[in-house]
Amino acid sequence: MARTSLRAIAVAGVTALALLGTTAPAAAGKPADGVTTVTHDEQITWQGWSGTGWSAGTAAGTTGTSTGLTLTTPVGTVQYRDPHTGVRRTWAYGTWTSPLTEVGFGATELVASWNADTPAGTWLQIEVQGSYTTGTRTPWYVLGRWAAGDGDIKRTSVDKQGDKTSSVWTDTLAINNPAAGVLLRAYQLRATLYRDPASTGTPVLRSLGAMSSTVPDRYTVAPSAGHIAWGTELAVPRYSQNIHAGQYPEYGGGGEAWCSPTSTEMVVEYWGRKPSAADTSWVDPSYADPTVDHAARMAYDWQYDGTGNWPFNTAYAASFPGLEAKVTRLHSLDEVEHFIAAGIPVVTSVSFLASELDGAGYGTAGHLMVVIGFTATGDVIANDPASPSDTAVRHVYHRDQFEQIWQRTKRTTANGGTGSGSGGVVYLIKPTTVAWPAVAGSTNW
Repeated sequence: MARTSLRAIAVAGVTALALLGTTAPAAAGKPADGVTTVTHDEQITWQGWSGTGWSAGTAAGTTGTSTGLTLTTPVGTVQYRDPHTGVRRTWAYGTWTSPLTEVGFGATELVASWNADTPAGTWLQIEVQGSYTTGTRTPWYVLGRWAAGDGDIKRTSVDKQGDKTSSVWTDTLAINNPAAGVLLRAYQLRATLYRDPASTGTPVLRSLGAMSSTVPDRYTVAPSAGHIAWGTELAVPRYSQNIHAGQYPEYGGGGEAWCSPTSTEMVVEYWGRKPSAADTSWVDPSYADPTVDHAARMAYDWQYDGTGNWPFNTAYAASFPGLEAKVTRLHSLDEVEHFIAAGIPVVTSVSFLASELDGAGYGTAGHLMVVIGFTATGDVIANDPASPSDTAVRHVYHRDQFEQIWQRTKRTTANGGTGSGSGGVVYLIKPTTVAWPAVAGSTNW
């Protein structure tokens, strides 16, 4: 299921496409030392709040501490009618609003991420209000109504949000026509924490932030050189989405469409976390890898009708003790190498024709797979969930082909039309005790 024509990244499934020749990447310079240098034409930044950072915002009924933002003294109650169940309930609530935050450039897209705990009887809503380069502002847009479980509300994105300049497409605030020159200059995020009025429980929002970016339309990208993680491979568990074909079609069409939660679950389990036997007790005991079924259910977006909502996947990963996760963009495989060298696998969003990725054997309008390392010659080692079995999940893909299908924003489809690409979108998932890689000049994680 494609999100929209603007971002037709059908991250839920893999669709066979007719063959078409691969477009050659753009040329890059070769300095005297023989190392390829690439001049990036995209701008990406990540900005967020956690720990003592809550004091920078405005709280109403909430309190921020080093462990997270909690609902302490609700400011009132509100009725919420769940559009996916029809159930109307009254909830006590409080809010936290970030300061107006300058992006630092004119952005065309914004994706928020959050890490939170939502005990039974609690949930949260994340909103954004953007400020245009003209000085005017967007409405407050809902970027997600979320709970780790699905017993109180059905987690959901919200459709049909927009004004003349911007729109929300599932999980992304996007400028409708960047060529018109009106871009996103700044933004505020607002979190609303809810609980049953008869309870003293509270959600705990451990972090909240957003990736803002401008990635120009491009069919090709210059390949990066890399070197720091060549010959490094991480021992990431291998899970196939395809062995779940036909399972639980109520969650986005069934297992064959679960590339995103399957990739997320691989990384969660790489870090030694996983759903418990009690968590997966609802899964048919005849099914292999029940943790993948669980991940699909807990990442499912009832409005999008799929498991490919990016921040819902990272929020699922961060629901496990000690893990943190975010959605952002990376500039190149060079940056991915820094994560691999630090022991951190990277979930990547790609789209391609069968002829554009040797060894895949399929084409896709949008797909997630995990980069787990690099060969001794710099090619990509990926756990690709679109494989016939768990043992077949490990693949080696040509570096230049992989970088192109991940980094481009435009592509030629099988019928000669124009499709879209993710422009370098990734999920970054790691324990809070593991440091993010330190790369000079990088502000995108």
